[in-house]
Amino acid sequence: MGKIHMLLCCAILLMACDKMGFADSKTVSGKLVDLACYKVNNQNTGNAHIDRGWNCGRSCALEGYPVGVVTSDGKVYQVTGELAAHSNAKLQAHIGETVTISGDVSEKGGLALISATDLK
Repeated sequence: MGKIHMLLCCAILLMACDKMGFADSKTVSGKLVDLACYKVNNQNTGNAHIDRGWNCGRSCALEGYPVGVVTSDGKVYQVTGELAAHSNAKLQAHIGETVTISGDVSEKGGLALISATDLK
C-alpha cells in the first residue's frame, strides 16, 4: 500500500509541474509596437499613431507602457525582462522597426510574454 501511495503522489506532482507552464526558449521576429495603442487600433504599429501624433509609440514606451513584438502571422508577444527595464529604455528607439528577440517565452492571462536581454 505504501508503494502505491508513493507512486500516486509522484504522478500528481509531475502533472502539477507540467501545468505550471515553464518557459520555453524561443526566437521571434516581428514589428516592435507600443501595446497600449496597438490594442486600441491594430494599425498603430509605427511611431506615428492614428489620432495620437507623430511620436506616440516612443512616448508611450518611455512612459512605461508595455512594448510587444507582432509577428507576421499576427501573434503578439509582450517584451519583459532586461529589455523592458527602465521604462523600455532599450526598446523605445526601435518602435515600428522589425526586430528579432530571443528569450524565455511564457504565457500569463492569455498573453504571450518573452523575457529577453538583447534584440537585433
